[in-house]
Amino acid sequence: MNGMKMLTLLGLMVVGSGALALADEAPIVGGHTQLSGERKEQALTLLDTTLSQLATGDGPTYKAVNVTTVTSQVVAGTLYTYQVELDNGSDKKDCTVKIWTQPWLKENGTNIKIKCEGDDGELDRTW
Repeated sequence: MNGMKMLTLLGLMVVGSGALALADEAPIVGGHTQLSGERKEQALTLLDTTLSQLATGDGPTYKAVNVTTVTSQVVAGTLYTYQVELDNGSDKKDCTVKIWTQPWLKENGTNIKIKCEGDDGELDRTW
């Protein structure tokens, strides 16, 4: 009887560790996922590309200097949230940048929101 309990416990541990490994690889629909490795690098590329696109329109010119955290959330597309230090050429500020992408849309498939410490408003652009 004691051996059966031990075998069951061992089985649960193996299944649980497998589930945790899969959770690191697959996004949880509606949940926030801390990004690392290749997924983080892809998100940082998206940040740079989106900030460049913002600068070509009527938006300000920002460069990401130091990214502290990057998370993603699957919600009718993907919402990336960055805690980042942004440089506008004359000033550096700690900001939260949110980029929501819906790549299947030809128009209005990307939205960026930037809220910086000490600023009253929030920049909000869609293209």
